[in-house]
Amino acid sequence: MKKFLIRYRAFLILLAVLAVMSVFRRDIGAASVKNIWSNVREMLGVIPPVFLLLGLLDVWVDRQTMMMYTGPDSGLKGLLIAFALGSAAAGPLYAAFPVAAVMLKKGSSIRNVFIFIGAWSTTKIPMLTFEAIGLGVPFMAVRLCFSMIGILLIAGCIDRFLTEEEKEKICRINSEN
Repeated sequence: MKKFLIRYRAFLILLAVLAVMSVFRRDIGAASVKNIWSNVREMLGVIPPVFLLLGLLDVWVDRQTMMMYTGPDSGLKGLLIAFALGSAAAGPLYAAFPVAAVMLKKGSSIRNVFIFIGAWSTTKIPMLTFEAIGLGVPFMAVRLCFSMIGILLIAGCIDRFLTEEEKEKICRINSEN
């Protein structure tokens, strides 16, 4: 029980704040519950398909293939695949983390996993289309270039500054969960 309370303390504190808020300000409490329900419905629409695709990825793609294309020795090919996977993805960023976990489990390099997450968050194809139409192609191109440079710098720094032991620990923790 104590482990449960420690693990979910932030959730339980927010639940208590919501309960107190609902007593004193019913309008804010009702709006909060409505917003929470909307978010839960959205997550229930996104998470099951993501987990279905992850199950298929886990079964269909063997570790050697994943390592060959996105592993530590994949070079430019791995970088481009990570960018393409992240950019072609659909859905909110929280759906990228289970995919990244499977990539790590299958032997993808830390660098390529961070490139994938960065691409998912900033270089999605639908977002680029919206920017090109709404803000102009020059704006979209400049933002895309700076985003790609930033993603590469961040992923490279993380890969360089993590020790091999830290990388192994990340992969070991990932494979335990």
